Amino acid sequence: MKAFIKTFVLPSMFIVAVATQVSAQTRRTTTTKSTPTKTTRTVTTTTTKRSTASRRIPSKTVTYKKPTKKVVSVRNVPNRTVVSHKGQNYYYANNKYYTQSRGRYIVIAPKIGFRVRVLPTNYKRIRFNNYNYYNVNGTFYLNINNEYEVVEPEVGTVVYELPNDYEKVVIDGQTYYEYANILYEKVQVNGTRAYEVVGIIEVN
Repeated sequence: MKAFIKTFVLPSMFIVAVATQVSAQTRRTTTTKSTPTKTTRTVTTTTTKRSTASRRIPSKTVTYKKPTKKVVSVRNVPNRTVVSHKGQNYYYANNKYYTQSRGRYIVIAPKIGFRVRVLPTNYKRIRFNNYNYYNVNGTFYLNINNEYEVVEPEVGTVVYELPNDYEKVVIDGQTYYEYANILYEKVQVNGTRAYEVVGIIEVN
């Protein structure tokens, strides 16, 4: 009987004990692996939040640092050229576009879709993502069917200066620069200060 116990029972108990321990280790290993998975999700969530803030931004989430925009106007625009777009008249002179309001002329950025046959002389060519943009005082043009159409620049486009009447805005605690509903972030390119397009403000 004792020989039977030593030969069959004790080895069986040893096998069961080892199997139980391995199973417990397997459970512990599974638990340990689940922790990095949770961390990865947290990082992914943070990344998603940032990417949302760098594309199309609802205007209600944008806070301007100045409560009112300073508007510079002039009484007359000598030697102006009148350009009509969707029922609105633009007055072009001195490499700027103006709109008329209450008998005065106010500098204005042309709206998306606005087209001209000849670019203002002070344009700067910007190559990005296989596109040739033409930047004029913060307004971006593309050459379409032998005309130049005002377009929204792609996220990632870099310029080295902003128009004088840009504004500072705050989104989710971060400060950006805005002009004509285009959002920029200050960056360094080869040691030079620049501004990268990070989003477009959607106006309701």
